[in-house]
Amino acid sequence: MTTGPPAILAEYEGAEAGRRGGRGPALGRWRLLDIAVIGVPCAIAAALAFYEITARSLWLDEAASVAIASQHGAALWHAMEHDGGNMLAYYALLHLLIGLFGDGELVIRFCSAAAAAATAAIVSLLARRLFGRQVAVAAGLLTAVSLPLVYWGQDARGYALMITFITASFLAFVSLAEGEAGAPASRWAWLAYVAATVLAAYMSFEALLIVPAQLVALVAARRPLRRVVSAVAVLAGCCLPLLILAERRGSGQLFWVPKPGRTQLHQMLEALTSSGLQPNFHLTATGTPLLLLSLALLVAAAAAVARGMRNRGWDHRGSWPQALVLCWLVIPVGLGLLESYLVQPITLPRAALVSLPAASLLLAWGALHRRLPRPLGWTVIGVVLVLRGLQLAPSYGVSPENWRAATAHVLASARPGDCIAFYPSDGRQAFQYYVGAAAAGRAPRSVLPVVPWNEVKPYVEDYVSPSSSRTSQIEASCPRLWFVSSHRGQRTGPPASRADYVRYRALLRSLTSGYRRHETVSYGWASPVRVELLTR
Repeated sequence: MTTGPPAILAEYEGAEAGRRGGRGPALGRWRLLDIAVIGVPCAIAAALAFYEITARSLWLDEAASVAIASQHGAALWHAMEHDGGNMLAYYALLHLLIGLFGDGELVIRFCSAAAAAATAAIVSLLARRLFGRQVAVAAGLLTAVSLPLVYWGQDARGYALMITFITASFLAFVSLAEGEAGAPASRWAWLAYVAATVLAAYMSFEALLIVPAQLVALVAARRPLRRVVSAVAVLAGCCLPLLILAERRGSGQLFWVPKPGRTQLHQMLEALTSSGLQPNFHLTATGTPLLLLSLALLVAAAAAVARGMRNRGWDHRGSWPQALVLCWLVIPVGLGLLESYLVQPITLPRAALVSLPAASLLLAWGALHRRLPRPLGWTVIGVVLVLRGLQLAPSYGVSPENWRAATAHVLASARPGDCIAFYPSDGRQAFQYYVGAAAAGRAPRSVLPVVPWNEVKPYVEDYVSPSSSRTSQIEASCPRLWFVSSHRGQRTGPPASRADYVRYRALLRSLTSGYRRHETVSYGWASPVRVELLTR
């Protein structure tokens, strides 16, 4: 006789499913085992996200989050508006946290880590409703042990919260689509769906890619449209301010994103399958085997879903959950690719985060398919979890863009009368974060941009190059100049990014021409922080 947690789950689930005609357990029948099914993945995700959460250095975008959220009144609104409305709700939330608890690394990353834990719990809850307890456990664990989710769970950006609200949107969407017309539960589901989807969009624009996936699944399954259409109409109205702000900002904020090529597609698949996160982390020996295994499992599961829909139709009660998850996995990613090829290139690895929970759900359902022996299915899940853990473990404490070390190097070596210049100006935000109030007196005088260290000013893609007269003034007044650069533009990137790189090279030549000695050190590799000491 098979023993252990999977067998216990199978026995309990079989008794429950038998009373309901073979479907997953009813939401109302909660017991201790149900709490464990949701709670264990949540606890594991929390442990993985909070472990060494302050060990990694802030990078440029995190520092921008802190600088924007540290503003007040009209300055706060102007800073958020300048970013095109992206992550509007996240900046507001971070502003509140910084006002209450300060801007320590744990504070600014806390919400993201909590969101990673919540995502694992909601995925388990959604899988429990759609597929039963065994799939819920497997899907929750696969979600928890995910390099992209843990990385963004340790990052002061809105992506982890976006994933959480996307998953909550699908949970509410299922309740809305399956609920009885006019029932009180449906009204609550309607409100929950609108709130979760709007919050997801206000965490990051990419979240709106889920709405077409939900509508396609609903139409194909011949589900009632009235409640969902009304919810989408309200959703559109709530997101209208975002669209206006994005239109004002234009596509310039994605000037650095290249057209999709083999590298971008590979990175997107790595993020979707939790098999890597390049260029932030180097590819390990187990990354490619995990990618191939995950893709094979996803393709096999998708084929099984297609067979079921062909034999029974989309609107069959047994096909609807799998079809919904498949739409969630494929349609947002496909729309992101179309937008990148036909309209404006977007960051495909981050766009793939929209479908990250769907990949875990489909992997869990496919591995535990009723036609496969359960021991084999759990063995496959175990292998995937081990391989994911081998990708995750080396990432802890690693700083692909190490502003902490760069700032410490400058402060340790600076002398009275030193100056410092940044290209782009965005780098000043990260440097200032680690300078802090205590070390402000030891920091070199900022000459590019010219802002005192006691003033926190946000910069978003500010590629400013001084005039030749201003450069001469800097050389005349600064016997030693620290020139700090990162995200300098791309030599072979899109036109705007190439122009920024050319501007950087011209500025570097202009500055170095007036100094005899040049000493250079770099920190990180994804977007290395280059620190150059120029001495007359």
